[in-house]
Amino acid sequence: MPIIALVSNKGGAGKTTLSINIATGLAKHSSVAVIDADPQGSALQWRAFSDNDDTIPVHEATENLESMANELLKDNQYVIFDCPPSVHAPQTTSVLEISDIVLVPVQPSPIDMWATVHIEEAVLKASETNKNLRALLVINQLEARTTLSRLVRDALSEIGLPIANTALRRRAIYRSSALEGKSVFDMGRRGADAAAEIEQLIEELLAL
Repeated sequence: MPIIALVSNKGGAGKTTLSINIATGLAKHSSVAVIDADPQGSALQWRAFSDNDDTIPVHEATENLESMANELLKDNQYVIFDCPPSVHAPQTTSVLEISDIVLVPVQPSPIDMWATVHIEEAVLKASETNKNLRALLVINQLEARTTLSRLVRDALSEIGLPIANTALRRRAIYRSSALEGKSVFDMGRRGADAAAEIEQLIEELLAL
């Protein structure tokens, strides 16, 4: 699964944050590169904020995303695409055609869950030609004590895509680390719980 795509169908789902932190977690054992295919350029901005030379490299997307990914895979074990917040964007369509895994962060809100239905359709269409494509929904910004958060897994089960066992809690450390050009792995004890979540999610990815 060398190519991993982070896809959402609306802004604010946590796609870029998840891209950065999964890349950093994978980089503990493997070489990783991130391609920012989102015109908003959030991953590139994150990299620009970092003052650490060892920070994950983030590359601006070129027109031919497949060639770019293949070139980066010569020196890296994984390439992670941070896609635009729309399954109808041409960049997203192109990335789904070449990815091994698509991760879909979903917040526990009706609007996010409705938007995910369109992602299922896009994944199924891409799977017609990309037989290796696998998808995984990731519940993001979970607040365990709210009724909606408790019901979100049941609601998402109506969508025909598997759901990760690991759910990511709503934690301020995800936002504060990004503002510093860091990942939760760089935040010491303050980021320990968040880092543990990301590591569990990565274990699920590697088992797919």
